Amino acid sequence: MSSGTRASLVMLLIIFTAHCSEVKAQDCNPSGEVTGTDPPPGQCNTENDSRCCVAGQNYPTYTCSPPVSDATPANLTLNSFEQGGDGGGPSECDGQYHSDDTPVVALSTGWYNGGSRCGNQIVINWNGQSTTATVVDKCDSTAGCDAEHDYQPPCGDNIVDASQAVWDALGVPADQVGDAQITWSDA
Repeated sequence: MSSGTRASLVMLLIIFTAHCSEVKAQDCNPSGEVTGTDPPPGQCNTENDSRCCVAGQNYPTYTCSPPVSDATPANLTLNSFEQGGDGGGPSECDGQYHSDDTPVVALSTGWYNGGSRCGNQIVINWNGQSTTATVVDKCDSTAGCDAEHDYQPPCGDNIVDASQAVWDALGVPADQVGDAQITWSDA
């Protein structure tokens, strides 16, 4: 093997190794965990099939989310952004509550990106249907199981938490509302 061929192979190996490291860096792994406590009586709102933390159970936390693309895979969940709804307090972006008849979403902490998507539209795709929604909140992936988070576990790293209006616009049958595999992108 000539020295030129060896040099080319070494260069290819370096490029391949760098590419593999870059791909691995895009993975989103848990950054920690929260241990559940039993919520005080009546303190966990289970509207829209929201889960309450269980004492002693560990829940993963995330500071990242998978990379955003033209078709980012995600888990669509149902959330009420109205006062008294299972979303808890006012929306992070504007400090307001929003009607469940308005197409709004909360994104996992990594996708929320410190509020950089606040007020922006995203496109959500499910089963050949698509709709747009406005980002108004963060679905906190870094904390949970406390009063601030309505005693609910932290969100996963790939959640688009949507109002009923989003589910309606996508035409999801009532018996399937609450948890669906979707793709989304910035509008």
